[in-house]
Amino acid sequence: MRLRCAVLDDYQNVATTLADWSPVQDRVAVTAFTRHFATEDELAEALAPYDIAVTLRERVPFPAALFARLPRLKLLVASGMRNSVIDYAAAAAHGVTVCGTASSPTPPVELTWALLLGLARGVAHESNALRAGGPWRSTVGTDLHGRRLGLLGLGKIGGRVARIGTAFGMDVVAWSRHLTKERTDEVGAQLAASKEELLRTSDFVSVHLALGDRTRGLLGAPELALLKPTAYLVNTSRAAIVDQEALLAALHEGRIAGAGIDVFDTEPLPAGHPMRTAPRLLATPHLGYVSEDNYRTYYGQAVENIDSFLKNQPIRRLG
Repeated sequence: MRLRCAVLDDYQNVATTLADWSPVQDRVAVTAFTRHFATEDELAEALAPYDIAVTLRERVPFPAALFARLPRLKLLVASGMRNSVIDYAAAAAHGVTVCGTASSPTPPVELTWALLLGLARGVAHESNALRAGGPWRSTVGTDLHGRRLGLLGLGKIGGRVARIGTAFGMDVVAWSRHLTKERTDEVGAQLAASKEELLRTSDFVSVHLALGDRTRGLLGAPELALLKPTAYLVNTSRAAIVDQEALLAALHEGRIAGAGIDVFDTEPLPAGHPMRTAPRLLATPHLGYVSEDNYRTYYGQAVENIDSFLKNQPIRRLG
């Protein structure tokens, strides 16, 4: 009798086509769910018959209460090697092995620049106007060359964003609490004197920090007030780093030129959410990690994890 595996949040219905599941198909029956389960009750009911679950990034919390409702679950595979919404102690207590996969920093870097360039040149606005028979040109683009790009965070993603900024001829500065000059020199950036100095002087600010107690709400109303009225903010990291209400107010009041946002306080974004209709906003539905190569890695390594687990030799364990 085959075990049952649930693949969560497979919005594009690609989990079983971008990976070869044949190594486990004689032992595992796979069901991919293309809709998001918004509540713990919905999720618990959906997962009750399954022995294995594959979850996409940090879309679905797995707290202790949920593990207690899933006595059949034995393996949880999360894409990426870091997941802040899984209670690892509870997983262990309930006999659930948790494994991860590799995740490339390249897709979020590329999306960061898609948003930044889209904002600078009014791409969405001009495209929509052209297709709707609107005016022939109504915006004036913002040049990148010679402008200042401020990066909050200079890790794997931020460092790559910095190098691309220098290739555009931008003045790249960076800040985080423990950032060193050696690191900024390595990627061709300058070390900002402070977070406040970076915000006051940058023409574009891009967020590349991990979410934690020290970064939650890092950019609130006082920090956003430091931005130039001509500045743009890009966030492809985590929504909670930027105070959502403060950002909405800044956009509605025209206190910044615009924002490019890929992450939201609630995902998927509800139909009536104010982010859907905010002015000066270029928004995408959390596409940062969504690329063909990354999906092949996520689901291909999920198959490897399942196969290894069934052989009592689990790999890429988390927790």
